[in-house]
Amino acid sequence: MNEERVKELFMQGYDCSQVVLSNFAEQLEIDRDTANRISACFGGGMMEGETCGAVTGALMAVGLKYGHFDTADMGQKGIMASKTAEFKAKFLAQYKSCICKELLGYDISKPKEMEKVSEEGLLLSFCPKLVKDVTKILENVL
Repeated sequence: MNEERVKELFMQGYDCSQVVLSNFAEQLEIDRDTANRISACFGGGMMEGETCGAVTGALMAVGLKYGHFDTADMGQKGIMASKTAEFKAKFLAQYKSCICKELLGYDISKPKEMEKVSEEGLLLSFCPKLVKDVTKILENVL
């Protein structure tokens, strides 16, 4: 996925979490609508500047592919934990944090700081690059 495609999806109203998870929907054997509904509340760090929505979208994808669900096979939990750690290590090798407000330098849950994000165009410059990087990392982890 390239930055231009991410921007297009943002302009259509999708959030970072949705862009990431829906990009892998077919591979994860779910439809895009389901992926978008599942990840809808996680954009902008759950709309509070907390864990980056692109990161949460990626971890949802890891969970769908490697998540444990059968208590008779708890070895799967270790596999999932390993894949989660692999994703996070690769992400943190490129970015200083997984926290939205630390990545953007502003807390988007505060109206005045969200104005700054908009004024600086970060949602259409910084965020698309980050989403592109997350999808590249996730391709390698999945």
